[in-house]
Amino acid sequence: DIESIAKPVTKMAVTVREPGLVPRVFQQAFHVMRSGRPGPVLIDLPIDVQLAEIEFDIDTYEPLPVYKPFANKKQIEKAMEMLMSAEKPLIVAGGGIINADAANLLVEFAEITGVPVIPTLMGWGSIPDDHPLMAGMVGLQTSHRYGNATMLASDFVLGIGNRWANRHTGSIDVYTKGRKFVHVDIEPTQIGRVFNPDYGIVSDAKAALELFVEVAKEWKAKGKLNNYSDWVSRCQERKRLMLRKTNFDNVPIKPQRVYQEMNQAFKRDTVYVSTIGLSQIAGGQFLHVYGARQWINCGQAGPLGWTVPAALGVLAADPTRTVVGLAGDYDFQFLIEELAVGAQFHLPLVMVLVNNSYLGLIRQAQRGFDMDYCVQLAFDNINVHDDNLKGYGVDHGKVVEGLGCKTLRVTQPGKIQEALIEAQKMAKEYRVPVVVEIILEKVTNIAMGTEINNINEFEDIDCRHPAGTEGLVTAGLLE
Repeated sequence: DIESIAKPVTKMAVTVREPGLVPRVFQQAFHVMRSGRPGPVLIDLPIDVQLAEIEFDIDTYEPLPVYKPFANKKQIEKAMEMLMSAEKPLIVAGGGIINADAANLLVEFAEITGVPVIPTLMGWGSIPDDHPLMAGMVGLQTSHRYGNATMLASDFVLGIGNRWANRHTGSIDVYTKGRKFVHVDIEPTQIGRVFNPDYGIVSDAKAALELFVEVAKEWKAKGKLNNYSDWVSRCQERKRLMLRKTNFDNVPIKPQRVYQEMNQAFKRDTVYVSTIGLSQIAGGQFLHVYGARQWINCGQAGPLGWTVPAALGVLAADPTRTVVGLAGDYDFQFLIEELAVGAQFHLPLVMVLVNNSYLGLIRQAQRGFDMDYCVQLAFDNINVHDDNLKGYGVDHGKVVEGLGCKTLRVTQPGKIQEALIEAQKMAKEYRVPVVVEIILEKVTNIAMGTEINNINEFEDIDCRHPAGTEGLVTAGLLE
């Protein structure tokens, strides 16, 4: 019963049992999938329906209009009044901004008002990472130290196109205490679903941002905008000083070093594709993303195996882009055979495989319950004779080559960047996926916690304040 199976994960799922209903069902499906927040629909056509002939006059067919709510100017002006009453405001930029192709409007609005931006994981890239108003990401896992600190110091949040997902907010009490909220979202059901904002606006993100820009320009001309330069300066100080260490020289390699080298080896317009696990979480903490749709992620879902086919799909959609897949070994093994599709259709994907031979996120999550069940993928492969690979199980290189692709393997941190650059050259030359397998230490705990003010760092931080963490507190940069 595929209809029942698909209903929880689609906007509409239906089995068509009468051939004459096919046109109406498709008309409805196209309307539903494009209205409000875009999403998938599923139409199940039994074989007898597929083979049936019906009468259909295409000249009389009209698609149903797409439902897209628009904010009005009075609503935006009220939100602006609340924004201007704040001393330390933030904009939380969600994936709805990217869906609406409104990233440029977001940046323009932020620049006019001087309000720093916190992108969510799905909104990452809506403002470049190196933009002065990009204040970092907030959350329990895919977050920056400076982002969480800035959120905790704020007194007002304007959320646009976001859902207040629990990986972003953590404890609602901690997240909301001491600050007011305005929430703009295309779905009426999202306003107040997680917590009640002080003001809610149901609107497409682009339509709302067009009005926000219009009103902000009018208010700027009238001298009605606040000067937030001191607040922005504090946010920039946190961004400069509150980092996590990445420059590890350990062998086996620490994952933090991998992302440091990726930032240097790949250009600004690189598109990253990742799924779930410690590789995704560490990627969110350490990679740099500079544009909309340059971070393709499955959101809060956990579909292991998604990375390879998703990355191939992104590359097939635009073969001129540099597309980099990022996967742990378990995610990679789920659908490793899809690499053959990349070879078949000459898709020059660069795949970064971080191999710790472990289900790292599950292992780390078990720590909170005093459990240590066997979640490792390691075994002694009798066909592997490289001492660096002893105990790491599957020889991914041989499997990759058997699927018609190319592979490189790295065991020394100083060789990572060289391999990533070489992989890009090989992908262009051979027009097939190239997998860069990086052998990691088996156990690494990546920073995460239960609330945004209670993140366990596990590894060394890179505090660049001369007086260390105490200096940050004294300077009022860290509460």
